[in-house]
Parts: sequence; C-alpha cells; structure tokens
Amino acid sequence: MAEIILHHYPMSPFAEKVRIALGLKNLAWRSVEIPMIMPKPDLMPLTGGYRRTPVMQIGADIYCDTQIILRELQRRFPALPLTPAGHEGVAEALAYWADRTLFWPAVGVVMAVIGDQLPEEFHKDRAAFSGRPPDPARLKAMAPVARDQLYASLTHVERMLDDGRAFLLGGQPSLADVAVYNPVWFVLQRLGARTPPLTSLPGIVAWAERMGRFGHGQPTAMAAAEALDIAERAEPDAPAGVDESDPSGLKAGARVSVTPDDTGKVPVSGELVTLSATEIVLRRSDERVGTVAVHFPRAGFILAPAG
Repeated sequence: MAEIILHHYPMSPFAEKVRIALGLKNLAWRSVEIPMIMPKPDLMPLTGGYRRTPVMQIGADIYCDTQIILRELQRRFPALPLTPAGHEGVAEALAYWADRTLFWPAVGVVMAVIGDQLPEEFHKDRAAFSGRPPDPARLKAMAPVARDQLYASLTHVERMLDDGRAFLLGGQPSLADVAVYNPVWFVLQRLGARTPPLTSLPGIVAWAERMGRFGHGQPTAMAAAEALDIAERAEPDAPAGVDESDPSGLKAGARVSVTPDDTGKVPVSGELVTLSATEIVLRRSDERVGTVAVHFPRAGFILAPAG
C-alpha cells in the first residue's frame, strides 16, 4: 500500500484533526510541511487550485477536506473505528457541526487576542480566503461575541461528559472527539486553558488532555518534491463510478467543477469519475504530476458542470 502523505503546517487546526486521528490509529505517515499562506507552488499541481489545509495524498489520489480524509483513513485502516457501530450517524453529524459551527467562534476567540500580532501578508491571505476585508480591530471588537458563542456551543459538549464518560460517545474516542478537539486544541495551543470560556468548562479541558495523549502516530518528514514525484509515478485507484440515480443528473466523464461553499472558494475542474452521496472524485492532469484523482466530500462543496 502506498504511504500516507499529509500536506500541512504545524499550527493548522484542521490538520491537527487529522494528525490526532493518525495518532488514535497509531499509523505511520509522511509529513510535508506547506506554507501557511499562498502561494503554495508544491500543492497546486496535486489539487488543481484547492488551497485549504490539510491535503492527504496516497500515491496519485489526492484527498481535499478533513471529511473525506478521515473517511478514507477509516476505509483503509478499519481498526479502532472512528464511527462506532450503532453511532455512525451521530459521530458524523457531531463532526460536521464541529467543523461548521464550533470552529468559527474558536477562531474568533484566538484572533481577537493575536490578530494584531500577525503580519500584514497573513491578513491579506485570509481576507482572500474568507472574502472579507482584513480588519484586526474588528476581530478584537467581536471578542465578547466569539467568547459567548464558543461557550454556548461547548456547553453542549461539557454536558455530554457530565456522566463521567471518557469520550463523547462512550469509552472509546470517535470521529466526534477528533472534530471537536480541533477548535479546542487551537484555543489551548494559542491561549492556554486559563482562557474564557475554557475556565468555565473543566470537563472539556480534562477531555482535551486525554485526547492529546494519543499523539500523532509515526510521522517522518518528506520533501515536497518527493511527494510530487510519487504522484507522477503512480496511477490513481480505480474509480467507484457515478451513481446513476444521483439527483444531479451528472454522468461519468462529464466536465465539472468543485468549489467549497464557505471559504477558499477556488474551483477545481476535471472529469467526473466518482459521485455518491458522500464523495466526488475528479480526474485531472498536470504537467508536473501527470494524471491524479482529486477527492472531495459531497457536503460543503458545490458541484457544477464546467463551462
């Protein structure tokens, strides 16, 4: 089996979501560190323009967004399942809630404190990423709102832990824990446990300490050029095909584009080779890496015929 290659940078919250999952499964993987801001010249040949972090590569198959990354890790390495039997839907729903709702107030809490310490290049990059003008003063002014919204959301999680369970769905960590850990880790790493609202949520702080003990598995560094060479030499896995009953009406071989629906709205175009309720796969070619298959989750992404 080809190696797991994770393209990421150390302080990326969503990369930590994947790294802690690799730790839970105690997997060996290769680590390619990418820039925190654009340009990302050694990533674009793989993704076709997708700029968010992290990206997972296995041979010539490229996985964009943590939803599809964790789903693929579970498919290939089913030991210690991230979606426990009988709780699959709950685990996935909690993870999606954490990604889409919990994450942003956590970012607001952190950026209100450190935003004015970051370089102008970072703010310009994130303005292009989010579609909002860079404004550290606005972030600082919104600090009370971000704190209160994070408190309201994390209180649901604190209540789940009130009965003494070690993890959100019981005695073993799951996809729900991995996803909720991401924003909590970000606050803890940047600001520490004495930061409101964590000061009012002792159960979550203790739970985060338990999660952190799983570590990151067995990473070894890899140069970006080596990862590109691996993609160039490999062939993508055989596609699963397009569901003929899919409500989009799209067929295999159609030229399509895939675009995130919230941030980093850069379309990736290619030939549709797989389509299901949970996955979109495009086949595309690049002069540096040859033919690759780029995988996206269905939820949170806009699929459209390419003009």
